Amino acid sequence: MMMTYGESPMAEQVTPDWRNKIMHVTLAVGDGVLMGCDAPPQHYEKPQGFFVQTGIERPDEAERLFQALSENGTIRMPLQPAFWAARFGMLVDRFGIVDDQLQSTC
Repeated sequence: MMMTYGESPMAEQVTPDWRNKIMHVTLAVGDGVLMGCDAPPQHYEKPQGFFVQTGIERPDEAERLFQALSENGTIRMPLQPAFWAARFGMLVDRFGIVDDQLQSTC
């Protein structure tokens, strides 16, 4: 599920430049759910000092996801075989999240 501020009941309470920003998004991942939103300017802080690591079972799916995440971003380590994984790669995504790590274990 994804809702923009413009699709919400409070659409008229936000400036036009915020109507296409994400108010609420959910993404099912296995049995879990990730939730997110665009942070309003008064609450935004540049992300620093953490890694986002995604474990993917199939190498072909890891390659598809790595390609999508690296679009308009910067690849720091190409997705490739590693001694600890069938595929491993690192990137900075288009949103500036540093060192996204993607690993396929099979």
